[in-house]
Amino acid sequence: MKTPKRLLPLIEDGLVDEVLRQLMSGKEAKVYVVRCGEEIRCAKVYKEANQRSFKQAAAYTEGRKVKNSRQARAMAKGSKYGREVQEEAWQTAEVDALYRLADAGVRVPEPYICFEGVLLMELLTDANGNAAPRLNDVEMSEALALQYHAELIHQVVLMLCAGVVHGDLSEYNILVDAEGPVIIDLPQAVDAAGNNNAAAMLERDVDNLRSYFSQFAPSLAHSQFGKEIWKLYEAGELTPDSVLTGRVKRETRPADVRAVLREVESVRQEEEDRRRYLAELRQQ
Repeated sequence: MKTPKRLLPLIEDGLVDEVLRQLMSGKEAKVYVVRCGEEIRCAKVYKEANQRSFKQAAAYTEGRKVKNSRQARAMAKGSKYGREVQEEAWQTAEVDALYRLADAGVRVPEPYICFEGVLLMELLTDANGNAAPRLNDVEMSEALALQYHAELIHQVVLMLCAGVVHGDLSEYNILVDAEGPVIIDLPQAVDAAGNNNAAAMLERDVDNLRSYFSQFAPSLAHSQFGKEIWKLYEAGELTPDSVLTGRVKRETRPADVRAVLREVESVRQEEEDRRRYLAELRQQ
């Protein structure tokens, strides 16, 4: 096939010998099957920011660190350089997440290098050596749905124990290789401790899994694994070996109305003091 323009620098640098075919096209990138010496790998070519249907919402980039304060200021101003830095951060976030999660035992593709907006990584295959299908393309029985759901919930736990929330997990970014489900597409992954939206994102990821698998295994329809996992994480009790039930106990203790009123009064008093202080400054 004709070599895509974005892959030419990798061929010129000897990182890729031949582009064999396009594997898939998603909202953030196109993926090609490539030959690197005797190895068959895949190359994920990130789309330009204005071509992606998945936008770099602040909810995802909150808490991400850049190399220095100059880059941070440029990103905040939205300058051309700032946009370039933001784009680089978006692309390298996936590489960083892949290495971090692989070290934690999460089933993700092995990354090799990210070069000129292209991520070169492992090509996942099924038992017959063909490119691994997406989860939504796999024929599903009730037993297999329960098995894969349990495996993926464990992967979500491993990810959170490593401090990472996928942020966009669904049947469309999970592949099934010869050994089972593998999680892919991580440029929007968020830091669990540094992002205020992490809890909501984790619960949404887990709810997506519930919605998909409950079509085949109705017993999953009312499970609450997302809430349970985050509750354990928040309490500092989540481990890779945590036993989950999919149920969350309701809070039965009556609300401490007096404590809430005291907190409201404290905030009101602080605001009143602040305004009085500002008024005094203006009079000086």
